[in-house]
Amino acid sequence: MDSYDVVTMGSATQDVFVKTNTELVTIRHAGEQEELLAFPLGTKILINETQSMIGGGGTNSATTFARQDLATGFLGKVGDDPAGRAVLDFLLKERIAFLGDTGDQTGYSVILDSQEDDRTILTFKGCNDELDKESIAHRLAMLDTKWLYCSLMLKTSYATMLAVMRTVKERDGRVAFNPSTYQAKQGIGALQAAFDHTDVLILNREEAGLLVGHQSTDVKELLRVLGAAGPEIVIITDGERGAWLYNHETFLAVRPAMTKPIVETTGAGDAFGSGFIARLARNLPVEKALLLAMLNAEHVIAEYGAKNHILTAEEADALLAADGREIVREEPGS
Repeated sequence: MDSYDVVTMGSATQDVFVKTNTELVTIRHAGEQEELLAFPLGTKILINETQSMIGGGGTNSATTFARQDLATGFLGKVGDDPAGRAVLDFLLKERIAFLGDTGDQTGYSVILDSQEDDRTILTFKGCNDELDKESIAHRLAMLDTKWLYCSLMLKTSYATMLAVMRTVKERDGRVAFNPSTYQAKQGIGALQAAFDHTDVLILNREEAGLLVGHQSTDVKELLRVLGAAGPEIVIITDGERGAWLYNHETFLAVRPAMTKPIVETTGAGDAFGSGFIARLARNLPVEKALLLAMLNAEHVIAEYGAKNHILTAEEADALLAADGREIVREEPGS
């Protein structure tokens, strides 16, 4: 039987970062909430630089776990094409076991830069949505993992994810779930089957609001509603405002240090969620896990690419020892 500390499920993509003359880019407001990235119409815009990297939530999170010296597997689908071979080469380099299947075309993303240290991503899902249970039945029969970490999976792959969740729980493993905006828009009811098997739910403020059906200004209310759906621990991140954790007994809050400049935010959520579970997988207190999650995300957004500065175990230990920021603790009734 194959034994792992953590197995991740999610997408694998080839990401191409495109840098242009940002003075040609404008941010336009289409309403109270929506902002549009605008380029001049009918002109040829020169690209100053491109960078090609391996991306996708499944491989991003797997990279954190592997660099934290955890035995790691990735369960997803890549194409039988050059991009797919690049994904497999990357996994091999990072000592991540590939437990998935191959299909027609690997997922592909183009990340457009802007003036706001943020990004717009054009994504082709490729075969990421086509992982079926039958293709991994032999893997599933032998799978033994302490943790399963699930990110974006849609269509056929989502049904397969539910089956893997059930199997891991039946074998006394634990499950973390980091849903996407696509999934959050469906509401709690549509994801209840996943929540029934979820120990740790990790999502951002926008996704939390979409899930419960309203953008509450009270983050504690969001945490309570999502905690009532089944997860033992719920974490909501909110950019520069920090992150909150709720475990039915207490609320924890941590703020970012903001000592590093924000270069680009792709992969920040993956780095945060996997950073938290990486320390929880070592049976460390949730306070230390929450702080490592924030540190991992802070280092990722300081460089281009979702994986360029994911922390190693040695880096994480040194940073945790030196970081003096406060973790605020409150009782649920306070």
